[in-house]
Amino acid sequence: MSIKPLQGGAETAGFGVGIGCGDPTPPLLGEGSNSLQNSGVEFSQNVETPMSTSVKMDRRAFLKGMGGIALALPVLDAMGAEVTGQIPRRFCALYTANGMSLPKSEHGINDWSWFPTAERNGEFVFGKSTEPLSPFRKQLSFMGGLQHPSGLKADPHICSDMWLTGAPLHNPKPGTFNSVGLDQVVALHTKQYCRQPSLVLSIDAGTGFLSRTGTISYSLEGRPIPAENSPRRVFERLFRGDRSSLQSQRDSLQRRIKLVDAVVESARSLDRQLGSSDRERMDQYLTSLNEVESRLIASERWIDVPLKKQDYSHLNLDATSEGEPAEYYRNMFDLVALAFDADITRSVAFMLNREDGMGISDTFPLKLGLSKTHHNLSHATDKDGQMQFAKYDLFLSQQVAHFLQSLTRYQDRNGSVLDNTIVLFGSGASTTHNPQNLPTLIAGGANMGLKHGTYWRKEETRMSNVYVSILRSLGVEQESFADSTGTLNGSIFSRT
Repeated sequence: MSIKPLQGGAETAGFGVGIGCGDPTPPLLGEGSNSLQNSGVEFSQNVETPMSTSVKMDRRAFLKGMGGIALALPVLDAMGAEVTGQIPRRFCALYTANGMSLPKSEHGINDWSWFPTAERNGEFVFGKSTEPLSPFRKQLSFMGGLQHPSGLKADPHICSDMWLTGAPLHNPKPGTFNSVGLDQVVALHTKQYCRQPSLVLSIDAGTGFLSRTGTISYSLEGRPIPAENSPRRVFERLFRGDRSSLQSQRDSLQRRIKLVDAVVESARSLDRQLGSSDRERMDQYLTSLNEVESRLIASERWIDVPLKKQDYSHLNLDATSEGEPAEYYRNMFDLVALAFDADITRSVAFMLNREDGMGISDTFPLKLGLSKTHHNLSHATDKDGQMQFAKYDLFLSQQVAHFLQSLTRYQDRNGSVLDNTIVLFGSGASTTHNPQNLPTLIAGGANMGLKHGTYWRKEETRMSNVYVSILRSLGVEQESFADSTGTLNGSIFSRT
């Protein structure tokens, strides 16, 4: 086995959580404090003099074993201070279904519009439904006029499927449906630097189904990545991994893989007898296995690296989506903030609500004392209904404000975690399944050149151009994403 620089960047290694690559398990470093020496690794570059006790490795170093399998290494001290001293750049996508309340002018409640409708002293005025976010004025911006061009042609109920992908779901490529999500592109470029390349969360666990998805994250192959919804399971996965539990999970996984391999072989021989829904379910199951396997591989690589010491006493791991909504959301957000602070992951996608009345969160407005479910409120055209819809937006703003406050409280060496994180919050429809003028808020990223405190808007702007600008800000030099035509010039982004 040898260590070499990975040409073209770490992203070509192809291992990581949630990216659904299905790569075979690569050889791993040996256990113990001297695992590099014990593994028989050859250092083929930047070796210091024999008198030196350290080895200098390229930041794009990877392990190469039998059969040409390559595995990107985590960041190691041997890579030098210029690598280990780099401040993490993070991304978090937060999705809410059914759009936001944008009341009709004739009802006289414009001050409850999610988008700002007034200015004072040259600055936008927060509406009543977004007032909880006002302490972060200089750290966030509203973005108006955005849309996915393909969203205008697709079933409006699949807007959550395409929110992070921009895929032409009305006319997918043969043999595919969706394409890779923005969070997974970020994970692809950051996975070698953290324990878990990505974290996929949702109000309901799993993937849901076509047009009623339960996840907003899609793999490199465009397959839905199963989401987690239990605070306790998220905590155990992120903060409580050990060798014995990992080995138990791996043994179980290997048994499942062998069983699935046998099923797949049988399925191929009986392909003509399987309906499309059966094949789709099989693909989703295989994607789930790939995701779990990749996550275990990543965890094993970091097993000897201690976690940052943190205070978990404020967490309520028994909170569930069936209980009090604010308690559930805040615990999930606290887990994300802790994961960012400890640099466990740098890419998170969290689906707060599902489309078209699906899932338990549709009942949250009722639990909050409002008169109708979330989906029903989104269709309201009367003054009272639109007001109640806006009050649920207010509730969501309170939860997002809690999250931003948590990211502000945790500190990196050059500022807060929020300063080094780009938070994307929005929906795949403006209101009543309208795929234009998508409600979008971007927060954080001050240390990545984002200039906030504005309500930026330009009609018929491609959402994918925003995504390219986000990637550039994160240091991912990607020329295009989905149907993009460039970056978002003259906006909050300084990198073009």
